[in-house]
Amino acid sequence: MNPYLAVIGECLVDVVQSETSAPTAHVGGSPLNVAVGLARLEHKVVFAGRRGDDDYGRVIARNLKAQGVNNLLAADELPTSVATATLDPTGQASYEFSLDWQLPAADELEQKFCELVGNDDDVAADQPLLHLHAGSLGALMQPGAETVKTALDRARTEATISYDPNYRPTLVPNREWAREQVEEFIARADVIQASTEDLELLYPERSYRETMKAWLQLGPALVTVTRGASGAMALAHSGFAEREAFSIDVADTVGAGDSFMAATLSSLRSLRLLGAQNRQALQSISHDDVEGVLRTASRAAAITSSRYGAQPPTAAELSAALTEGALSDAAHSAVSNTGTSNS
Repeated sequence: MNPYLAVIGECLVDVVQSETSAPTAHVGGSPLNVAVGLARLEHKVVFAGRRGDDDYGRVIARNLKAQGVNNLLAADELPTSVATATLDPTGQASYEFSLDWQLPAADELEQKFCELVGNDDDVAADQPLLHLHAGSLGALMQPGAETVKTALDRARTEATISYDPNYRPTLVPNREWAREQVEEFIARADVIQASTEDLELLYPERSYRETMKAWLQLGPALVTVTRGASGAMALAHSGFAEREAFSIDVADTVGAGDSFMAATLSSLRSLRLLGAQNRQALQSISHDDVEGVLRTASRAAAITSSRYGAQPPTAAELSAALTEGALSDAAHSAVSNTGTSNS
């Protein structure tokens, strides 16, 4: 039997523009990107995010279906949300949003999920949900954020929880309030991912390592931070780890962090560390396993950054890239050892 990995949060259309190219529209939103990333890594996924009954909303619905993601909610009467991403010469994106964020009550979401499970013979009734991911604007913008919070509280009894703050001050300008909300979600979560930009915006007065340590003390088992071209780092109770970025030709960075998150969760599942029954084991994750998770997640982010738009890797693509990287590392090590003399 194969339980679901669930994602709750916003979905929208990214309109990507730059000085050198005409605007292009892509289905996006950080939580939706994570859901698609998990599905492309061959996990059973259900996504809870609102969309409008309009052209953009229908594009989102078709995309989710094509990617094999189960869409929990029907379209509503509000417009589909839009994010305009402007790329700088290095491919880094800055965003402006037109966003509506409302959700049904947590009771209704739970009922819809139970109906989905009831019609799926591949899911065991005693373990329908293995993990729930939440994040980004959907965990900060009201009124939907309160529904997300309640959903996480209910899911914790059977599922592990992950959270990505993905803080946008243009939408939530009150930093003190945003900090409080972020820390409430962190206290509910087992796995945290953020970018150095998030940390700088939320806690400009302290170092990245200080923030990671403070977050770990709130209860999570693992805190990861992406650093763009500088790589990624992680903190668990077994210690600190960091990874240099893979060398690639960057197309753009849209969705790279979301691919990192999806691959992190996929790696943790392969280690049998997802699900409430494995929460204590996740708290005790080894330093070697943390480094392995960082390597896999960083490779997934690199693949996404090598192509335009949020296009996460498939399981086959990621596996091939990891194998190629391991062979390259082994060859480099062999050459290094050959050049070492004991005389």
